[in-house]
Amino acid sequence: MGHGLRFAVLGPVRAWSGSQEVRLGPQQRQAVLAVLLLGGGSQVPVHELVDAVWGEDPPASAVGSVRSHVYRLRRLLDPSLIRSVGDGYLIEVSPRTLDLAAFQESLARAASARARGDAKAAALILREALALWQGPALAGIRGEYAEVRRTRLEKLRMSALETGLAAELDLGAHTEAVAELTELVAAHPLDERFREMLMLALYRSGRQAEALAAYRQAQSLLADELGVDPGPALRSMYERIVRADTALMLTAPSPVDDTTHGQAATHAQPAGPTGTGPTETGPTGTGPTGTGPTETGPAEPVPQPSASPRVPVPAQLPSGLPVFVGRQDALERAERLLSRVTDASPAASTVVISAIAGMAGVGKTTFAVHWARRIADRFPDGRLFLDLRGFDPTGTPVPPERALRMVLEAFGVPPQTLPQDVEALGARYRTLLAGRRVLLLLDNARDAEQIRPLLPGASGSLVIVTSRNRLSGLIARDGAQPIHLDVLSVAEARDLLARRLGHERVAAEPEAVEEIVERCARLPLALAVLAARAVTRPAFPLAALVDELRDSQGSLEAFTDTDAAADVRAVFSWSYQALTPPAARLFRLLAVHPGPDVSPRAAASLAGLTVPVTRRLLTELTQANLVDEPAPGRFASHDLLRAYATELAEAVDDPEDLRAARHRMFGHYLHSACAAAEPALLIRHRITLTPLSEGVRPEEFVRSEERASAWFATEQAVLLAAVRQAGATGFDHHTWQLAWAIEHHLGGRGMWRELDITLHTAMAAARRLGDPTAEAHVLRGLGQAERYAGRVKEARAYLEQAIEMFREAGDMTALAESHRQLGGVLERQGELEAALHHAELCVELLPDTPENGRLRAWARNGVGWFHALLGRYEEALRHCWAALALAQEYGDDFTAAPILDSIGYAHHHLGQYAEAIATYEGALARYRRAGGVLWYESEFLTHIGDSQLGAGRPDAARAAWTEALDILERLEHPDAESVRAKLRRLG
Repeated sequence: MGHGLRFAVLGPVRAWSGSQEVRLGPQQRQAVLAVLLLGGGSQVPVHELVDAVWGEDPPASAVGSVRSHVYRLRRLLDPSLIRSVGDGYLIEVSPRTLDLAAFQESLARAASARARGDAKAAALILREALALWQGPALAGIRGEYAEVRRTRLEKLRMSALETGLAAELDLGAHTEAVAELTELVAAHPLDERFREMLMLALYRSGRQAEALAAYRQAQSLLADELGVDPGPALRSMYERIVRADTALMLTAPSPVDDTTHGQAATHAQPAGPTGTGPTETGPTGTGPTGTGPTETGPAEPVPQPSASPRVPVPAQLPSGLPVFVGRQDALERAERLLSRVTDASPAASTVVISAIAGMAGVGKTTFAVHWARRIADRFPDGRLFLDLRGFDPTGTPVPPERALRMVLEAFGVPPQTLPQDVEALGARYRTLLAGRRVLLLLDNARDAEQIRPLLPGASGSLVIVTSRNRLSGLIARDGAQPIHLDVLSVAEARDLLARRLGHERVAAEPEAVEEIVERCARLPLALAVLAARAVTRPAFPLAALVDELRDSQGSLEAFTDTDAAADVRAVFSWSYQALTPPAARLFRLLAVHPGPDVSPRAAASLAGLTVPVTRRLLTELTQANLVDEPAPGRFASHDLLRAYATELAEAVDDPEDLRAARHRMFGHYLHSACAAAEPALLIRHRITLTPLSEGVRPEEFVRSEERASAWFATEQAVLLAAVRQAGATGFDHHTWQLAWAIEHHLGGRGMWRELDITLHTAMAAARRLGDPTAEAHVLRGLGQAERYAGRVKEARAYLEQAIEMFREAGDMTALAESHRQLGGVLERQGELEAALHHAELCVELLPDTPENGRLRAWARNGVGWFHALLGRYEEALRHCWAALALAQEYGDDFTAAPILDSIGYAHHHLGQYAEAIATYEGALARYRRAGGVLWYESEFLTHIGDSQLGAGRPDAARAAWTEALDILERLEHPDAESVRAKLRRLG
């Protein structure tokens, strides 16, 4: 970040460079900056910026507007401030540069001070932190995103204010606090926290009658507004004031005992606003789970507790899995997270919540237990295990109230002394854990709301959470540190089988083992099911298991088990059943997609939904780990999950609905590919596309060649698979038209084999349709493809067939284009007069219509080019200048570039080398800007080298030819040998 830049979001969105405030401009630009700053140094995808600024109904220009605002912000502030990362941006922030980061750091420092028993330092830090606020957060920024974030930040401010006032009350500043608390109660009359503190401050100031009046006012207000009585905490404060409870008055704080991790000793604690503390006597609890896992493995270390010896030390971790394998990267990340708990520095002294997420069957619990047992001795005051049954098919998730009771009882708190209210239980729980080092493993959590009440309120403890849900709310709001578990590596999967089956048995059948690993898709649960089957049949070769997997033909039949916990289909179903109906439908429909991954717009087309709605559903699926996001804006499923989704789609969805989804999906890719191929289509005869059906959301490129080229590169594998699937499922019109749309992209990148397969798939579809025009278009494409690949004999045969079919069909534009392309093939065969004849036929046959303007420019350039090859350079220039004038009418670099190349060729052979070089270089720059075919780039570079040598600059010639050769070698093109020969002659 630039030197001296500072930002504020706790109030109006503002920026300073040194002492000078920077005028940020319009509200939308401020909103873009605010969203990036609130990202906290993480990448914010462009679509999230669009959603944040415009909501669910953005204008068509929204993406361009976001990029324009980013450009302006870089100009205003610092070019290096906003980094481009994938399909998004990020700004690095720190407490030195952003008021929100400074505020959050102060909260952490204050929490650390309170944990050390230093209420004075905590109060001062919180006062300084609250002074950072200059009004409502994001003031002036409109929209739902800003309102949601404003509400969250305001809650954070109010919590800090409450904590600071509580610390000041503990320090005896009750008289000073009365005025501020009175104002807060007036501003937030239904917030019982501030009223409770006001009552305590009034009572300690000798104003008992006013304290009781404050309660009666609350009682009346709550009854009128909500029809409820005051909560337990407020009632308790009232009752204690009525009976003049002396415990409410301040007592001297206890001395700090350095032997208890810097916390106040438990035998004498100052009374807070409620004046109540935990009762830590009674019988030892039986553990949070009751009937949960037993500890049959090696004994877990049980050091002496650091807190009061009267409190039992729970040791409930299940035994580790004897065959645990791999996960070294995840374990190392977990160790780094743990350092935040054990680090002695105040900034690092905070609760760490490690949210271990992953798809069903990936081994989250196994990993969590393994890690927890490795670090158990670092938490001498207790290791607890709770199965929260968030995705348990046999019962409902454990409610937070029940979980809190189980933990408190495990520490020996008598059940009959526990309050009924969940908030009071939470307060009791946090008080009990304060000053202790406890490890809490919460397994199989449903969502953040189930976990949040179980988070300790002080430093020193570790909460490990496993869930099929990614718990993004816990990460965003509570600072959880995620560890995402993926499938095993090939080596880890092989190791798992070796440990379960024995190394000798695995080594004896390496090929069978490799196929088992592949067909199980490296999912630990699937591998375990197969291994269990092999263990029970020790005399069977592993090849027999492979045969079973093959017979299942990609289904989950090979992974069934009588135990639901070991049945892959059943385990997947627990996550699926937790989805909302729209998300469940999208999950099933994604099985229809050819893969390997899908964009939000393509998924929206598949489901016939809007893009914002689809993004929300994809987020739900991602949170449930039924879909992954391996790259920004790209969503994919594990192979076995796709098999499960396929089974569901076949069982649940009407075949006609699935066919309609395929129709929308193929329509999306067809129309998106045509839009992306627009520069090439400008000089090709357009076909009549299959109409868009309702609900299709094709991509929009708005003359952005760079974005179109990036889209082709990203979707390349999907487009190839879509052509294959369209041909296999009876969508023949989409098959040949999609092949027609992507042929230029494939040919330009030297993907000869893929292009050949794609066009032959298209040919089969055209012939099934009995459509000679479609067949002719495919033949023309095959001719062009063979020409790209240097197979001119085959190219000529295809193009001659296409010419005959277009002539019979009376399609004059397509006929003219085919003559032009045949001229290029004849050139390669050395038949220059015949090539000129076909170029002139193209000019003659081409209908004189506005839509053929660019094609006419290419045709005139072809005539000029062949005149140049025949040595008629002045005639060549006349035709080429006329062609260039046509191209410039349209501002079309894609067309202008080859015309300039022809002009440069004529200059070269007239001995005008300087003019030739300048013209060639201009052609190359334009062609690259237009995202043209790599093979043509090599042609331009070769010509540049020729003219550089003619001008007496052999080093420049060598550089151009070397670059051309590099392209041709990457394309494995036969023209590479002629360029090598040039370089050899140069020496």
